[in-house]
Amino acid sequence: MTRVLLIGSAPNSIIARQWDRKNFDKISAINNAWQVRDDWNDLIYPHDLLPERLPKKIKKGQQLIDEEQFVPAQNKYGGFIYAGGTMAFTAAYWILHYYKPKQIAFMGCDMVYPKSGPTHFYGSGDPDPLRDDISLTSLEACAARFYVYALQQGCETVNLSNLSSRLIFPRGNETRSRLPSELLILNVKAIEAALKLETELGYFVLSGRYWKVSNLIERKQMQKLDELWISAVPKVLTKHL
Repeated sequence: MTRVLLIGSAPNSIIARQWDRKNFDKISAINNAWQVRDDWNDLIYPHDLLPERLPKKIKKGQQLIDEEQFVPAQNKYGGFIYAGGTMAFTAAYWILHYYKPKQIAFMGCDMVYPKSGPTHFYGSGDPDPLRDDISLTSLEACAARFYVYALQQGCETVNLSNLSSRLIFPRGNETRSRLPSELLILNVKAIEAALKLETELGYFVLSGRYWKVSNLIERKQMQKLDELWISAVPKVLTKHL
């Protein structure tokens, strides 16, 4: 199976340096996380990442992925407003579209920030997923939506971090393993209701720059969608909410 490791910039992401490469077919890094390992395949970054933050050399088998690649990919899954406008989800949807993997393993993408000390493996940075953004009314719901889309495409989603997380994915470890069958059962009625509501609302911006029309998006409707997506995944994944 194709297993992709997606590395974010949380302080614990450096644990991934110790992992055997044979456990992953591809490694994708978000923003500065290309510095965690030098054997990454994809660096996925937004338009506002400073040029000096990019690697100076690109090796054979490596590629840079910017908005020209990830915007069309995310649009195939409903667009940024529904998927969640932060890079952990944007990168995940790109991987789902591009590699069509059997499993995506997240590391360093917990979106939980300490009140003191380093917020990222390289020091301190802005807690982007926690900003007041209409597409991020519930990070847990965004994660649930991705979990559903991935499973419907035959892809499992696991979180390799052992820390508190806003991701509702099952926990895993660096070695290859499959999810138990009970975590593959989805609430079909909730999914149908969520997709129907998304269609009715019509919140879609082809360019991906949804913030330009954020005043047209109703928060109550987004919160209603959040509830539907959370109810679409196995209850054991959301019982802590």
